[in-house]
Amino acid sequence: MSIAFVFPGQGAQTIGMGKALAEAYPAAKAVFDEVDAALGENLSSLIWEGDIETLTLTQNAQPALMATSMAAMRALEAEGITIAKASFVAGHSLGEYSALAAAGALSIGDTARLLRTRGQAMQSAVPVGVGAMAALLGLDFATVKEVAAEAAAEGEVVQAANDNDPTQVVVSGHKAAVERAAEIAKTKGAKRAVMLPVSAPFHCALMQPAADVMAEALAGVTINAPAVPLIANVRADAVTDPDTIRALLVEQVTGSVRWRESVQVMADKGVTEFWEIGAGKALSGMIRKINRDLICRNIGTDADVKAALEG
Repeated sequence: MSIAFVFPGQGAQTIGMGKALAEAYPAAKAVFDEVDAALGENLSSLIWEGDIETLTLTQNAQPALMATSMAAMRALEAEGITIAKASFVAGHSLGEYSALAAAGALSIGDTARLLRTRGQAMQSAVPVGVGAMAALLGLDFATVKEVAAEAAAEGEVVQAANDNDPTQVVVSGHKAAVERAAEIAKTKGAKRAVMLPVSAPFHCALMQPAADVMAEALAGVTINAPAVPLIANVRADAVTDPDTIRALLVEQVTGSVRWRESVQVMADKGVTEFWEIGAGKALSGMIRKINRDLICRNIGTDADVKAALEG
């Protein structure tokens, strides 16, 4: 049996996430303290006692979700389950940063600061209301790429942004172009097209200003070789070279999240079990749709950590 540790992206945030871990494990509490110190603010108070609208702001959600994932990792480590148990790590969008922190490629403090910068840069790259994202249900990635090409008008961007699973691909870009893609998708057999409640059009060319900011930010941090290989979002293949990881994190801001392919690559390399480490169960739902034979386990509370020990 081979295991992969996978880390959730934006949308998984909830008020109170990670609190049970912090109360049960001093090492988990220390993660939230370290993130608070790195950001110079009490983010943990927002996570545990704040309002969901403020937590959902991209600049808050990104470091908050990473902190919760790393708290779960530290709780596992306190029980003797280390990163060495995993054959690979991977994360969905911002979750890739959590994966790298878990594998020792980035420090928690650097990761928190990078994600705060990433969130702010992604939010400010496109004025609110100019961009949009939509989930197209029932079409494969290749078909959605065709839909996007047909929907793009002169001067307007729309791209296949997230290849989540065989039933869901997300498009991102200018609002009018995304709306056209949603209508075209229905003519090509999409079951539904759902506009997403996001504040910016992530993972498309409109995010180039944010990619430029991240190139500069990432140039200033130390990236170590991860303890286990990372399956990178934009490449859907294993990487361990720090300079390659740095370049791919920049490319990821405007590139597609190839999650379906990433999971299948890990399965092809012998992974039979996926541990979703942090908040929510969104990745587990996608993984089951990608391959019904894969086992999924969620590690988001102290009870989940105990169950992992028993399992």
